[in-house]
Amino acid sequence: MKPVWIIDDDRSIRWVFEKALAREGIAFKTFAAAPEAMAAIAATPPQVVVSDIRMPDASGLELLQTLKQRYPQLPVIIMTAYSDLDSAVASFQGGAFEYLAKPFDVDHAVELIRRAMHQSLRVDDETESEKAAPEILGQAASMQEVFRAIGRLSQSQAIVLITGESGTGKELVARALHRHSPRAAKPFIAINTAAVPKDLLESELFGHERGAFTGAQSMRRGRFEQADGGTLFLDEIGDMPADLQTRLLRVLSEGQFYRVGGHQPIKANVRVIAATHQDLEQRVKQGLFRDDLFHRINVIRLRLPSLRERREDIPLLAKHFLQKSAKELGVEAKHLSNAAMKYLSTQDFPGNVRQLENLCHWLTVMAPGQNIDVKDLPADLRAESPAQETDWISALHKEVERALSRGEQGIMEELTRQFEKALIARALAHTGGRRIEAASLLGLGRNTLTRKIQELGLEDRPDKSD
Repeated sequence: MKPVWIIDDDRSIRWVFEKALAREGIAFKTFAAAPEAMAAIAATPPQVVVSDIRMPDASGLELLQTLKQRYPQLPVIIMTAYSDLDSAVASFQGGAFEYLAKPFDVDHAVELIRRAMHQSLRVDDETESEKAAPEILGQAASMQEVFRAIGRLSQSQAIVLITGESGTGKELVARALHRHSPRAAKPFIAINTAAVPKDLLESELFGHERGAFTGAQSMRRGRFEQADGGTLFLDEIGDMPADLQTRLLRVLSEGQFYRVGGHQPIKANVRVIAATHQDLEQRVKQGLFRDDLFHRINVIRLRLPSLRERREDIPLLAKHFLQKSAKELGVEAKHLSNAAMKYLSTQDFPGNVRQLENLCHWLTVMAPGQNIDVKDLPADLRAESPAQETDWISALHKEVERALSRGEQGIMEELTRQFEKALIARALAHTGGRRIEAASLLGLGRNTLTRKIQELGLEDRPDKSD
């Protein structure tokens, strides 16, 4: 931990602080003048500064101003023997952590320093977290697969189709793919094809010439042109109207397009990343999505897991969103209790990461205290039954869901093996190793049980006569 700095031209004051801080085990350095302290700060910055307001060479207020310019998060406690309103106001307006009038109670002064240290350490932790915060958060195995895929695809020019439920962060992944690609210096343009009226979508994508239709008073560049050299993200492509699907297919096939009302071909130098929450294979079967366009965009598919498939990431995400909301609102970040965090981890969050982010913003604004407990959560969330694995069937469902999301093969064989192994092991434990009795309880023949014991590696259990 960095030391506390005491700056005062009064030797007796420095002596008092030296003794008090040494007794409390708090590291410190003392200075008789502000210039001396400023000369040393670049090499060894302090955790907290305690400075007198009136000193030769430079005042405490001048020092405060300089420190706040260079180190805005550094807590500075201003001391003075002249307890007047102007000094107090000037101290706080200058960004002082606290104003300490002389003579002061030593214990009070030490407690004030501890509070300032606590704030400084918290700010340091939050700053480091912000610096270390990746573009997309996730420690679950399914998200690690996504990260690896982004890494592998970063240098590729291939079309990527991102699938997943609404709110899983498809645009974030698209932005990450762009940011780590050779096109990073060029534009990233996103358009939600489901949010634009059908009559305007063609113009939004490809632009239009002046006079192309009523209201077209001037030429307009479309999203394909705006993204020239960069990346075009087509969100909710599964909802694109059929006639626009045809035009998009032509662009992807030929590498060029025409503005609405235009006659001059324009080269489409863009990397297309598409996303949808729809089952495109099913929409193809229903005749709602072109089969040839599906195969054109389904070059590389990247599936994002739902939040209920990665519950272990909920605490990490919740902490991140609480810090983010606090920063946006200019307030101190709130903290979830262990009970509240555990409760949130049992929720399904049908709106996925977006729903959790909105919840954290609500808590930042509405929760009464800094520490959030279960009772502080929204009433509608508390009213919902937590998704607890109250029986083995629901636990099995979850395990199957997790295995499928990880793309595992031979799931049925492996789970069946685990199921049989658990049944036989418990039955043998119940009967004290007596196989005939165990076979009877399980509804198996003695020979069948013996064979399964061998296959499942349970041979170390001795057979006991009945």
